[in-house]
Amino acid sequence: MDRRAWMVAAAALAAAGCAGALVSDKPAERVVRIHTKKFAFVPNEITLKKGEPVILEFVAEDVDMGFKSTDLKLQVDIFPGKVARLAFTPQKAGRFEFFCNVFCGDGHEDMDGTITVVG
Repeated sequence: MDRRAWMVAAAALAAAGCAGALVSDKPAERVVRIHTKKFAFVPNEITLKKGEPVILEFVAEDVDMGFKSTDLKLQVDIFPGKVARLAFTPQKAGRFEFFCNVFCGDGHEDMDGTITVVG
């Protein structure tokens, strides 16, 4: 290998190493699995950290459901047999309500919960 080829290879390896370091500095996403069933979210109280990336994974056990948090601007439809994923990073601390926004039968109006984001 001549000197020029060696320099190009060394520069490519250095660039790849820097790119790898940038990727590894990104915080890992936390996964929170939430089961839905008539007429509950389990768990219905979730605590998250401000600035920590999170994926909410929803699994419906019986009928079509929905998830909505107006204040956090989050919404997803949930269907039995499929995992619904909702990725976000909380940007403000506080206590935020969520609820089922797809009518799922008598008791639907009591299907809710809270997300608490700590600073």
